[in-house]
Amino acid sequence: MRRLDNIDLRLLRVFVALAEAGSFADAQVVLNLSQSTLSTHLAALERNMGGQLCERGRSGFRLTPFGQSTYAAAKRLFEDIDAFQSRVGSDRQRLVGRLRVGIIDGVVTNPKLGLQTAFSRYMDYASEVFVDLELGTPLELEQALMDGRRDVIIGPFSQKAPGVAYAPLCREPHALYCGAGHPLFGVRDVRHADIEAALFSVRRYRHLDDLYRVNHPRASGSILHMEAQAMLILSGRFIGYLPRHIGDDWASRGQMKAIKAESYGFESQHFVATRRLKGDAPHVDAFVEELKRQSAETSALEKRAGRQASAPAA
Repeated sequence: MRRLDNIDLRLLRVFVALAEAGSFADAQVVLNLSQSTLSTHLAALERNMGGQLCERGRSGFRLTPFGQSTYAAAKRLFEDIDAFQSRVGSDRQRLVGRLRVGIIDGVVTNPKLGLQTAFSRYMDYASEVFVDLELGTPLELEQALMDGRRDVIIGPFSQKAPGVAYAPLCREPHALYCGAGHPLFGVRDVRHADIEAALFSVRRYRHLDDLYRVNHPRASGSILHMEAQAMLILSGRFIGYLPRHIGDDWASRGQMKAIKAESYGFESQHFVATRRLKGDAPHVDAFVEELKRQSAETSALEKRAGRQASAPAA
């Protein structure tokens, strides 16, 4: 095998992305490369490495044993490079490195999390940090954290993964919704029998939780992401749960309605979770602290608004 040089590091990153995507088509989207360019990069890396890294054809895509060992070694190499950059930046009192963040979908309009504000503040003093932001379900994100593919994850987690530090950020209200075309949309006093008879769309990663929450006998649809849930509800054929900051926006436009929020509503707790020991990666520690700061400020504003609303008029 020939010695690796700088161009090979770029080719290795392409190969790692291909291995994680699991197919040429998906890797093209992730890397924004044409199939011919992707094939050229892979062929060049295989020549430099001295062996075939993957098999592709009618039978599908899969890594060869040499490809599997190369992928594992490349992942360790890039983790070491990130750690090196982080340590050098720390010694120079600068935040550098790669910040790999995982979040659930449907949080961009969550006023309590305020992730956009946290990112904005963070980049004011960490402009040399490369941010790698990825969406996933809670289970996917926890697995990515355990596997070392994410540094920080944010979402409603179970707090059961070993070796993971969880810090609470905020609580997110949810409600059960139906669309404007649904038979329950115009019903004032919805009965539990009406709920049981309706087609129910559940979150695939919280299947039984959703069913138990409303004592519904079965699911008639499932989703992984909140946008998909909104689509099914807006079809007028399904009922299902959405965070209130999403569902109430549609309701304000007359396209959805919360069903007996006082009976079927609930709150989920959002956490920020990490595995690294504090001090190992200053750029990661700084981002976590920014998230906590944003959460504390939002909570303080809510409490102040609540006191003002409950104060007697002069």
